[in-house]
Amino acid sequence: MTHDMPAGAALSLDGVDKTFTLHLQDAQVLPVLRNVAFDVPQGRCVVLGGESGAGKSTIMKMVFGSYGAEGGRILLRHGGSVLDLAAAAPREVLAARRDTMGYVSQFLRAVPRVAALDVVAEPLVERGSTRAAARERAGELLTRLSIPERLWSLPPATFSGGEQQRVNIARGFATERPLMLLDEPTASLDARNRGVVIEMIRERLSAGVGMLAIFHDADVREAVGDEIIDVRRFTPVREEVAA
Repeated sequence: MTHDMPAGAALSLDGVDKTFTLHLQDAQVLPVLRNVAFDVPQGRCVVLGGESGAGKSTIMKMVFGSYGAEGGRILLRHGGSVLDLAAAAPREVLAARRDTMGYVSQFLRAVPRVAALDVVAEPLVERGSTRAAARERAGELLTRLSIPERLWSLPPATFSGGEQQRVNIARGFATERPLMLLDEPTASLDARNRGVVIEMIRERLSAGVGMLAIFHDADVREAVGDEIIDVRRFTPVREEVAA
């Protein structure tokens, strides 16, 4: 099936709905987001705004395929065509993650006992790089993010929170992908490393990468954000039921 999406968009959401079913409360269906619609242009950083609980991470997870959508389309420019992530088969979502969508969350999900260097190199190996070339690129990124070489052979589970986050960022930026999802990437970083991440984001934007981001850090948001989408406009009004 062919899908139309705006010219120059890396990602386009159109009429996306999300509900949660409360299984412990008589399977009550709770509308969370309704008619979510916006575009992420190539080379631009679109920031999801709104207070905690407004649905920012839910939108991010629907784009990445961790959550399903109840309605609407999530269109991704992928492999020379357009893929509707809301209707895609699991194998198509996995292929999109490998080749088209990078994701940096605020938490590192790494396999225990794997060296930090290999955690960062893994996405490159998955896409066909030799292990030697992937590890060289991983080392460059870890150096840029101030992870000393003496730590590269150790598993990130032994690192501090800030060090783990920098390994996470290095892994997310190891491959070149047309769309990047950034969920609080600078949450536990010091000022120097925040500055490095801002530089890395700007470099990718200059190369035409589209970015969808959540930043609680106002300095980072102002430094790289091109547009802020107030997620509250997609939140259904919940009627209070009198007791």
